[in-house]
Amino acid sequence: MEEHTETTNPNNVEEPLDLIRLSLDERIYVKMRHGRELRGLLHAYDQHLNIVLGDVEEIITNVEIDEETYEEVYKITKRNVPMLFVRGDGVILVSPPIRAGN
Repeated sequence: MEEHTETTNPNNVEEPLDLIRLSLDERIYVKMRHGRELRGLLHAYDQHLNIVLGDVEEIITNVEIDEETYEEVYKITKRNVPMLFVRGDGVILVSPPIRAGN
């Protein structure tokens, strides 16, 4: 029986959550359902994509219909939150920071 051992590089991305692991303690972008966007420092996450972010900028975009012209009006609300727990079932997209190529 042949034994196969691999040396794993901590910077390898082999599974989707590896990309998030590599972004710990860095600023990430999270797109949520219902027009919410978050940018913050990634402190923790789990396999369900529950996320803890610090120093968060939250942007909420609501689309309303003008009653007179029936045109779409985009209303943007921004706020800063020191610490935020994000429930994973509302996450659409997680984008790690842009890294310079080696």
